[in-house]
Amino acid sequence: MSESEIPDDLSLIARLEGLLFVASEPVLSSQLANALEVTTTQVERGLNELEGSLASRGLRLQRHAGRVQLTTAQGMGELVERFLGLEATSRLSRAALEALAIITYQQPVTRPQVDAVRGVNSDGVMKSLLSKGLIQEIGRAEGPGRPILYSTTPAFLQHFGLNSISELPPLELEEDGDESRDVNVLKG
Repeated sequence: MSESEIPDDLSLIARLEGLLFVASEPVLSSQLANALEVTTTQVERGLNELEGSLASRGLRLQRHAGRVQLTTAQGMGELVERFLGLEATSRLSRAALEALAIITYQQPVTRPQVDAVRGVNSDGVMKSLLSKGLIQEIGRAEGPGRPILYSTTPAFLQHFGLNSISELPPLELEEDGDESRDVNVLKG
């Protein structure tokens, strides 16, 4: 067999798994389709089948913003760190978790919007989350000053053992029972 020949005996799922294994970052289905010379529909079917076959193994498919990546299964972090001799990852502060939760549930979101929900300036927290690769700048909002829009990253999903944002529990807001806030202040 010459180096330019692709083995016919490998299934589409096996070829997808091989490409995802060597990909250094999340890839689009269209990139996989081009490399494999198949349709994106075939790739999506193959990815769904691969995802099912990985469910009982140490790997998972992670999907985010139309891209897919092969990652280790949730709960493998400590084992991988020990195996690779890495120090324990740094923990997130309460302020960082607050800001990250706001960004996660309201993305895309601006820093002033995060500040408004938290009630304090979030500059330092946002810089920290950016440096950890948990959030990213994705553009600018329309409006005065055109503030930067932020969203979560694939690294965020990996950090929290999620395959996609859709796996998050629904947002439930606490009610404080103070109904006096609902009174119409402007009486005409």
